Amino acid sequence: MTSLADRTITALRTLHDELETVVSGLTDEQLTGPSGASEWTVADVLSHLGSGAEIGLETYRTAFDGAPEPADDFNEKVWARWDSSTPQQQAAGFLEHDSALLERIEALTPEQRATAQIKLGFLPAPLPVEAIAGMRLNEVAQHSWDVRAELDPTAAIDHDTAELLHEHFSGGIGFLLGFIGHADAVTEPAVVALGPSPNRLVINADGVTMTADGAAPTAAFNGPAECAIRLLSGRLKPEYTPADVAVTGNVTLDQLRQVFPGF
Repeated sequence: MTSLADRTITALRTLHDELETVVSGLTDEQLTGPSGASEWTVADVLSHLGSGAEIGLETYRTAFDGAPEPADDFNEKVWARWDSSTPQQQAAGFLEHDSALLERIEALTPEQRATAQIKLGFLPAPLPVEAIAGMRLNEVAQHSWDVRAELDPTAAIDHDTAELLHEHFSGGIGFLLGFIGHADAVTEPAVVALGPSPNRLVINADGVTMTADGAAPTAAFNGPAECAIRLLSGRLKPEYTPADVAVTGNVTLDQLRQVFPGF
């Protein structure tokens, strides 16, 4: 079986290629129209992904190519430039910069993929490549859905990608749930089984985690793996929830939506 890093990098390539097909055919009206992210247009989503790719590439260059660390105001200048671009420039820029980032990630050697640690400015300790790639996979998967959601109300995150993200959230990027989860949105601790997945969401006074270990479930989220992943990012609003998704037990689906209000 290939490593988690290898599988994640392959999934990033698949997402890029699929999104490139969608983005290349968007009209000006579609780019400036609403996306699945409630406060962003489609072009805003692509700008966010593209600027993130540009900043992320510098992180890889610093870690592997001997490039100096970016200046303190590097991110702010990148964001300002993207914010001042036209919607068409943002769409084209996303394709350019996401492709460049992906090519750099794909060029990592097997040893680098297995052993390298990468420093991120907002975290106290470096992370392995598989976790950094997993964070990017979650970002691209969620925002790719944002782009497609207004074009196709039945849009979903690919099942294999969703399964990978379950693996990541129960492992190396699980700490993100501590940032995005609001455990105080439920009235009592809950352990939520996630459909056929061995993983469970644990919501209690210590915060929110995803794990295959722990206490017996007190509730069950019944639905596709991709719906559980969209739930974590606030993208399982009623209008985007398949009719067969249901929650039983000591929490409700609406409460889980409050635990994960989105970003």
